[in-house]
Amino acid sequence: MITLLTILHVLVCLFLVGIVLLQHGKGADVGASFGGSSQSLFGTEGPLSLLSKMTTTAAVVFMVTSVALAYLSSHTGTGSVMSGVAAPAAPVAEQVIPADQETAPVQAQEFGSGPAPVTEEK
Repeated sequence: MITLLTILHVLVCLFLVGIVLLQHGKGADVGASFGGSSQSLFGTEGPLSLLSKMTTTAAVVFMVTSVALAYLSSHTGTGSVMSGVAAPAAPVAEQVIPADQETAPVQAQEFGSGPAPVTEEK
């Protein structure tokens, strides 16, 4: 059902885009109206053309399929995405370091006290 509805939705979407691109825009004659044309800028269009009726029908079908797909997708399946994944293995016990063996921050030594740092020469 969802597959059929999705196919219908995509077809209506493409049809709607095509039919809108074929229509003549209302503002296309704006330049002519300032040049002394007898048509008013925001006047009535008169009876709806066939393209306008097809656009309205396609828009209604597009909205209905959108709402139907949203409803069906929210009520489909109760499983989780992670339901097929195996549980992780038990973690390895962390190694506890006694307080007396913890590494203390290295403190700066005074110049001349203590042994000199060992460096390898190549």
